Amino acid sequence: MLLDLHTHSIKSDDGRAKVQNYCQWIRTREIPIDGFVLTEHRQYDHESDYSDLAAEFGITILKGSEVETEYGHVLVFGVTPAMTEEYDFSRIGLKLADVIAAANKHGGLAVPCHPGRTRVGMCAHIETYGIPDGVRVVEVFNGGSRDNEDDMAQQLADDNGYLGIGGSDAHIVSHVGKCATRFSGPIRSEMELVEALKAEEFEAVNLRQ
Repeated sequence: MLLDLHTHSIKSDDGRAKVQNYCQWIRTREIPIDGFVLTEHRQYDHESDYSDLAAEFGITILKGSEVETEYGHVLVFGVTPAMTEEYDFSRIGLKLADVIAAANKHGGLAVPCHPGRTRVGMCAHIETYGIPDGVRVVEVFNGGSRDNEDDMAQQLADDNGYLGIGGSDAHIVSHVGKCATRFSGPIRSEMELVEALKAEEFEAVNLRQ
């Protein structure tokens, strides 16, 4: 199963894509992914229910979050109501250690994204803060990466024994499915996604032409 683990809809402050339009684009353009995860900026979207859209288009639609820490941006998968009470998702400058601890406590997983990116990636902050504890997975393929950003991400993963995921970081419809993550079995829920990531049953895939 191939999932794009990093997308944004109009729920994000800089997102310009409606979820229905993502689904239509994937089907009409035959984008080779089976679904995507909506990782809205500095929030978890408790309200939206995409089950009807998922059924209509035969696409898996899951939800996560993208939060901001002193090490840069971090994807959080398996978000629960209890997890959102552990820290303020909307706050800039969260402590990565707190995000990782809350994710682990409540059965989720925190994944630094686009780590090679200037200012908002993990690599830019290691000299100041050192290698953080508790990171298991990082995003090594990001559809919005430029120059050598993905190379830096892969080098970070290689140097520290991290596993790698892929995501498009789509903010507009035409960018969905640029990068993704292949899983060895079906993923039907956020919890199954976390279980597969923790079981190391996946690989990052670059689908950019």
